[in-house]
Amino acid sequence: MPATRIVLASGSPRRRELLAAMGIPFEVLTSDVDETVAAYDGPADFALQLARRKAHAVAGRVADALVIGGDTVVELDGTIFGKPADEAAALATLGRLSGRAHHVVTGLAVLDTATGLLRQEAATSTVRMRVLADDEIRAYVASGEPFDKAGAYTVQGLGGRLVAAVDGDLDNVIGLPTRTLRRLLAGFGVEVSAPQTPATQA
Repeated sequence: MPATRIVLASGSPRRRELLAAMGIPFEVLTSDVDETVAAYDGPADFALQLARRKAHAVAGRVADALVIGGDTVVELDGTIFGKPADEAAALATLGRLSGRAHHVVTGLAVLDTATGLLRQEAATSTVRMRVLADDEIRAYVASGEPFDKAGAYTVQGLGGRLVAAVDGDLDNVIGLPTRTLRRLLAGFGVEVSAPQTPATQA
């Protein structure tokens, strides 16, 4: 693998863990960008807009590096669910997802700060929630876990008990679709082996 500086523009511990499992030496610089999107054409465009915004925000602080920006959203019936603002929003989101299949979409943008070249791609997985009782939802929200998670849950934490099935890449649902990232990095001449963690769950 070329001696390319890799920078992850994210403070997410989940993304850091998945990227580390790929065996890539990398640095972390958080972007702290405004995550409001005024107009978008579907969940992939929404996630990719934010991924690009994060990559560009960090790119100005590093030289000769590949900066990885990423954003994950949950979509159901045309509605985008990001991180819930408060307890009421978390309760409402989980109530909407209960017993339904929804899409988890992660947009990735890789920006070469030396040349300005940007490659981007979105990955989609389908997650089906169990039918959740009201007291089960309230107990999960009371745990505090939903509040920094798109769709108000995380599949690898307590929220995994709420999930009936995942169709697609599990690491995409966690927040970093590693197969997609490998393709993007390959476009810059960086070849990465398969991650050391399972990527798919049927």
